[in-house]
Amino acid sequence: MTYAFTIEPPDYYVLDNEDELIAKCQEWGLISAKATKLKTFYYKGNGLNLPCTILGFVDHMTAVIELDNGKKHCIHPSYLKEMQASGYSTRELSGAGAEPGTEQDAAEQSMETLDDETVASVSSKSTDAQTSDLSNTSVKDDSPAGQYDPEDDMDGPDSFSDLKGDPDGLVEEYMGPQSRARADATSEAKPKTKAAPKAKAVKIDLPDGKVKMSAVVKEFTTVPNHFSDNDDEVIIYEALTITEPEVIEVGEAWSSHSATMKKHELEVGDVLTFEAKIIKKKLTRNPVPYKINNPSKIQKEE
Repeated sequence: MTYAFTIEPPDYYVLDNEDELIAKCQEWGLISAKATKLKTFYYKGNGLNLPCTILGFVDHMTAVIELDNGKKHCIHPSYLKEMQASGYSTRELSGAGAEPGTEQDAAEQSMETLDDETVASVSSKSTDAQTSDLSNTSVKDDSPAGQYDPEDDMDGPDSFSDLKGDPDGLVEEYMGPQSRARADATSEAKPKTKAAPKAKAVKIDLPDGKVKMSAVVKEFTTVPNHFSDNDDEVIIYEALTITEPEVIEVGEAWSSHSATMKKHELEVGDVLTFEAKIIKKKLTRNPVPYKINNPSKIQKEE
């Protein structure tokens, strides 16, 4: 059986070690901190209720699951956690303002700048649902199963989706009408300011896969996370240079200030070398155009 709503991950980190998988599920809140074994997880979106397998993740806010037909699907860990509740059903989604089996439609309505390819992958399941105006606003999720506190990555205004917490508009999420009402109220409360004209950026051909890099820690900051009451911590780098296999001067980039990075007790001005994948993804509310994913072999120059 095929499912038209599935969103295939272009590239992701495979959790083929059971200990790593258990640790990641604990981090996402899918199992308790004391759990030593995995349980069966269920996908209950789009009017379905079927077991699924967690394969890995794209980043902190994008889990990759495998459905019963072997197809891979990108989904937000908090949304997957919500589906594990015994009281979860598509009937609850209907009461929140979405028709049964169309929670992905609700996410579509909050995406103002979705690209054509992504629209094609989800439009086959879309119906006429209530639309609302979301513009450049941080949103809190009031989902039926309660509140969440996941680690998350953020997207910028020029990415495929304006839904905070969705890096490229390629993660299945749900947002009810109460969240939209809060977004409208927040938008009215904040005075609109005219954005400064952007300088034309020089196009850089980014390499595929992990490469060796060096960078200088410029600052530590936070950006909104609509799935949590707490903002997400990020690191902004300057003088980022790809050193191998070919020298490419990139400039500024950013990454999540994850537990792995915190182990190095970084400070502003530290010079780092590491291996990572770099992608074009602007930091929310900051003019930093590139993101560093899954840095490893991190060394700090003394």
